[in-house]
Amino acid sequence: MKVPVQPISEAAFGENLATSIDVHRLVSIFRRRLKLFIAVTALIFTAAALITFQQVPQYTAVARVLIDQRKEQIVADQSVTSGLPDESSAVDTETEILRSRSVADPEWTGSKNGKGLLSGLIGWVSPRNTTAPDPQIEHQKVVDRLLLGLTVARANNTFLIDVAYTSPRPSDAAKFANLFANAYITDQIAAKYQATQRATEWLNTRLGSIRKQVNEAEAGVQAYKASHNLLSSQGATLTEQEISSLDQQLAIARAQQAEQEARLATAKSQLARGSTGEDVGEALNSPVVQSLRQQRALASQKVADMSGRYGDRHPDLLKAKRELADIDTQIHAEITRIISNLEAQAQVARQHTRSVEGSVSQTRTTLAGNNQAGVKLNELQRNADAANTLYQSFLDRFKQTTAQQGMEQSDARVISPASIPTTPSEPKIMLDLMLGLVAALIGAMVALILAEIFDSGLTTADDIEHDFGLPALGSIPSLDSVVDEDQTANLPAPYDYIVQKPLSGFAETFRTLRSSLLLCRTGRAVKLVAITSSLSDEGKTTTSFCLARISALSGDKTIVIDCDLRRRGFNSFVPEDHEEGLIEVLSGKRKVEEVTLSDPGTGATILPLGRSPYTPRDLFSSAAMEQLLTELSKKYDLVILDAPPVLAVADARAIVHRADAVVMLVKWRSTPRKAVESSLKILQGADAYVAGIALTRVNQRQQSKFGYGDPAYYYGSYEKYYTS
Repeated sequence: MKVPVQPISEAAFGENLATSIDVHRLVSIFRRRLKLFIAVTALIFTAAALITFQQVPQYTAVARVLIDQRKEQIVADQSVTSGLPDESSAVDTETEILRSRSVADPEWTGSKNGKGLLSGLIGWVSPRNTTAPDPQIEHQKVVDRLLLGLTVARANNTFLIDVAYTSPRPSDAAKFANLFANAYITDQIAAKYQATQRATEWLNTRLGSIRKQVNEAEAGVQAYKASHNLLSSQGATLTEQEISSLDQQLAIARAQQAEQEARLATAKSQLARGSTGEDVGEALNSPVVQSLRQQRALASQKVADMSGRYGDRHPDLLKAKRELADIDTQIHAEITRIISNLEAQAQVARQHTRSVEGSVSQTRTTLAGNNQAGVKLNELQRNADAANTLYQSFLDRFKQTTAQQGMEQSDARVISPASIPTTPSEPKIMLDLMLGLVAALIGAMVALILAEIFDSGLTTADDIEHDFGLPALGSIPSLDSVVDEDQTANLPAPYDYIVQKPLSGFAETFRTLRSSLLLCRTGRAVKLVAITSSLSDEGKTTTSFCLARISALSGDKTIVIDCDLRRRGFNSFVPEDHEEGLIEVLSGKRKVEEVTLSDPGTGATILPLGRSPYTPRDLFSSAAMEQLLTELSKKYDLVILDAPPVLAVADARAIVHRADAVVMLVKWRSTPRKAVESSLKILQGADAYVAGIALTRVNQRQQSKFGYGDPAYYYGSYEKYYTS
């Protein structure tokens, strides 16, 4: 069945949180584990102190390197390797480079012949031996030894890097710190020089191949021009120049043709209108016609003069008229010749125009072919231009790179060389001791927690109720924990102490147990009480006898029956000559009154087992046992059955089944929880009514350090209330 979840208010949440974190319980745990806590703390702190004071003093020298963003611009050309970007990640990257093995390469620590610092380090790292060392192994050892004392860190969020070196000798610390800082700068310059050198060599090699490509491309362009008649002058091909000239000639020819045809058409038009041709422009401009016209004018004047003086038939007049007519004939013939000449000129102009047009057409055909060939020529030219441009850019870059060789600058500089330290950096005695103390406290807490985890026993009433859901009937202390220390030497037995000190706190615990038992079942009288445990030696017999005595002292008619056939613990309370007991009663040999004994101190009745080793089978499951318990419960106010351990003996199941209430005894901080859990399952299977669990042999002084809220927690407050 699923339980509905109710909303939790803030107040309830705070209360639950305070409940889950029980401060008082934590304090009580600390109190009872105080000796363990102190011991572990002292042990760890002592070890930390010994380690601290035995450490060899170490000295740390620091050289500060600046990642400089300002560069000297000796030449304006771009460098082969760019400077570091103005980013925080760049400084972090340089920090990692500075602590890398490449900077720590021992080649920079000594000369080429291996003398000096490098050879000293090799002797320092590797002990001398008879066999020749492997150079590579020795090399790696030197690098590892160098890196051992190196610490590289960025100074906050600045462009500063602190190069620290730690060594037992102050002079070595300063020396190696400066060596690492300078080696880093030297490595930067060397890297840039090598990059520039590689770039120069590559550009030089590349220039040779590109130069060859340029020459081949340009030669291909010229060869293609020659083979396809694409030779040019002043930016245009010969065909283009020729067609331009022909176009000009064609325009002139067409203009001349139009002029000649216009003059011819005008003359013909004048003649068609009845003109004699004298008014034709070419006739007017002809010197022959002009001379003939002068002659005609004179002849005409002569005819007119003679006509006035002579008659029409006068021979001189006729002669003059014949001369005039002859002049007119000559003029007409000359005009006819002029018209014919105009036709001839027009025909020549038309032929000239057709000739020029033919040349233009032929040249245009040639130009069209040249234009088609020019497509391939343009491609070849573009390739040649691209190769030439690439060659020029590589050539310029080669000259720039060559000029930059020897002018490489580092992106960093040492702004504060390391000085020889005067005080050791390690060990930091106070800090190490504080850390040791913290570690000791943490270790002690861990030990305390582990001790609690592995403590499988029950300690408080809260443990009983929380783990098993049963009432805690009480805590029965060990007698020596409730008396003064000066009284522990001559202490009587616990069952005698409660008679001698009936008002003591020890006796009060049994009264509490008795009251809890009598009231454990509402509406039903509890007379038959079985007392058992999970294992042996948990104080079962002592508790039974003490409970019987307390009950008798309280006025109850009480009998305690020894039901543990194997231990027969009550035989130590009866005279040695008492040989018979419970077994004889159940077998019918004796009556109860014949074998019971009266406790002289309290009047409680004891029914022992007797001293006979004979044990019949199914003794406690018999009808005789049931009848006996029925009779005793009528006769006595309280019948206490001292039953055997549940896990050890099967008889316990038959005994607890007949009891009105069962008390499970658990030895304080000793009996495992699993054993108690198994016992309770057995009791449940036997249909026994378990009234609760009582703790036995409780150290009352230590118990006061356990669970806040447990009655024993306040033992110090009410200890003096009781009469010792």
